[in-house]
Formats: sequence, C-alpha cells, structure tokens
Amino acid sequence: MSLIRRNRPAALALGVVLGLAVGGGAAFAAVDAGKVVASRIDGFKKMGAAFKGLNDGLKADAPDVKALQANAKTVNQYAKQVGKWFPAGTGPSSGVKTRAKAEIWSDAAGYKAAVAKLEAEAAKLESVAKTGNVDAIKDQAKALGGACGGCHKVYRGPEA
Repeated sequence: MSLIRRNRPAALALGVVLGLAVGGGAAFAAVDAGKVVASRIDGFKKMGAAFKGLNDGLKADAPDVKALQANAKTVNQYAKQVGKWFPAGTGPSSGVKTRAKAEIWSDAAGYKAAVAKLEAEAAKLESVAKTGNVDAIKDQAKALGGACGGCHKVYRGPEA
C-alpha cells in the first residue's frame, strides 16, 4: 500500500498547503465582499470620528493636548490600514452597496499614490501632535484633510 493511500488526510492537507503556497490561495479563498465592505466602513467611521474629535478639540479655547494626541494616533493607526481595505472583488461590481468607485481598481497606481499621501500626512499629524504645538497641529490637520479630500473626490461616490 502506498504512503499516500495510508495517509490520505495528511496528503490532502499537504496538497492544500502547497496549492496555497504556489497559487497564492486564489483558487481556495474567495473574498466575502459584504464582510470586507462592512469592515472598511467601520474603519473609516472610527478614523473619521477620531479626526472629527481632533478638529473639534482644536476649536476649543484651551485645546486638550492629550486628547489631540490620542486622536492623532488613532487617525494614523487607521490610515496605515486603508490600503488593505479594498481587495479585488469588493467594488461596485460585487453587488454590495459601497461608495467605493471602480476607479480604485482601474486606476490602481493613482489610488496607491493617494493612500500613500494619506499615510504620510497622518504620520506627520501624529508626530506633530506629540510636540503639543497646537498651531502646528492645526496646520497638519488641514494638510491631512486635503489628503482625505483628494481621495474622496476621485475614488468615493456620493451617499446613496
């Protein structure tokens, strides 16, 4: 009796592992567009709430620098994830309600550049917030807002 016949479960598992390693898993793992879209919406809401909290805090007569720093850190943490929130198969053609435009995938280089700008501006915001300089935080918050808007104008559709 051959080794494969005696150890069919092990042979099957090895085949799956090799298939994933060689094929990247595309044949075995399908994207659940509904879950991905829900997750990215949640992430954007959390990032947006932190950015709103930061901007609201900057309007105070005496801004709470610790709160500004915490919000800047949260924004930066989520900004680092944005590039992973749009895998293939999670756009308008998926049938799942999304504001993501097809241009995210058809203009992948442009989208990647927009995400890189977001990441850079968010990292700068967190860094500037650590200084406690409220005027510098205001300036960097505006720069980050520009990066957000630059992406929204091109890659996000209207609310339905």
